[in-house]
Amino acid sequence: MGKQLHLISDGSFFEQHLQIVKRIHKDINYLHIREKNKTAKDILGIIEALESIEFPLEKVIVNDRVDIAVMKQCAGVQLAYHSPPVHLVKSSFPRLKAGKSVHSFIEAEQAQQEGADFLIYGHIYASRSKPSLQPKGLLGLQEIAAALSAPVFAIGGITPLRTKAVITAGAAGIAVMSGIWQAKDPVQTVKAYREVLDA
Repeated sequence: MGKQLHLISDGSFFEQHLQIVKRIHKDINYLHIREKNKTAKDILGIIEALESIEFPLEKVIVNDRVDIAVMKQCAGVQLAYHSPPVHLVKSSFPRLKAGKSVHSFIEAEQAQQEGADFLIYGHIYASRSKPSLQPKGLLGLQEIAAALSAPVFAIGGITPLRTKAVITAGAAGIAVMSGIWQAKDPVQTVKAYREVLDA
């Protein structure tokens, strides 16, 4: 594969999502379990459901819940402003990939200094999940990607048609949520993303 495609769960993961994942898992690099309103037991249930369809846990990143990522031997954890600090996670669990969600150059630089393995920066374009917030645009992405060595994955309103511009700006790949889950044909949509990312 070329540049990476990260699929982010949308907070309502259930059987329909599982069926989509089953059909597209070979074309995505990572699946992020981002279910803010679910309990630890619920998230464990999702991971066990993924195991039941033979989705490789080395492609699973758990948002915020370091404990679950460690217990289930997932690929890593995605940390936010309210999460444990990156340096503490990395020193305690060096095997675990630790990503950090960032929204500015200062946050990105700080996350890299703390040892983040990768950054998710956005939102780049107007996004259905954040309709009231001003998008960051490509210039901020370009600045961060050029200055830092940590891979930067862009998120927010990224369609297959916008993917090339994001990659050209320096992103190591993209993170997508509604663009795949709410697509009329998720399988074909993922293939469209993949075509640009692999070009």
